[in-house]
Amino acid sequence: MAQILIIEDEKSIQRMIEYDLKQIGYNVDSELDGFEGYKKASSGKYDVIILDLMLPNMNGMDICKKLRSEEVSSYIIMLTAIDDEYNVVQGFEVGADDYVTKPFSPRELTARIKAGLRGRNVDKKTDVLKYNDITIFQSSYEVVKGKIIVDLTLKEFELLVFLVINKGKVLSREQLLTNLWGFTYDGDSRIVDVHIFKLREKLDPQADYIKTVRGVGYKII
Repeated sequence: MAQILIIEDEKSIQRMIEYDLKQIGYNVDSELDGFEGYKKASSGKYDVIILDLMLPNMNGMDICKKLRSEEVSSYIIMLTAIDDEYNVVQGFEVGADDYVTKPFSPRELTARIKAGLRGRNVDKKTDVLKYNDITIFQSSYEVVKGKIIVDLTLKEFELLVFLVINKGKVLSREQLLTNLWGFTYDGDSRIVDVHIFKLREKLDPQADYIKTVRGVGYKII
């Protein structure tokens, strides 16, 4: 069963999340303090880390950034009461895979956790995917462009795989949200757009691998 770590300094929220996840059957650890949470998270044993933005002793942004620098690959969902584009983008910049804005429903958080866990068990029947000069190794979560390894977050990796598998098809934001984040479109497409932007930047902003179909979505051709 999946191992989940909650780093959240509001006891009521922490206990609510912990209770719901344990009812499902997940193994759950919790920390109220940012630095203590970081120490647990750095063990690398957790499949999912639910990480609050505002924490005592070490904030969520710093924790996420440090974990990624140490190559901890846990799926990180950031919790924030600040619903603005700057914090969303900053979270993705430092390596978060998803975010949830407070207040949130336990059902929504659970859906996003399940989506993250599904991403860790993608179908590996066709392990190696190729697109132009890009080679994708699904079992090891590696992307190589020419002879250079491209450093992608888990969600960026999943997005690239999904686009390549559906090469030539126009994929709407709704389709990408449903298939990669596991929840239906709710009017906020920034999470898709930010990941597309970052993926383009990392692959090669001049190459134009990912096409924007205005008013519809994205495709690889």
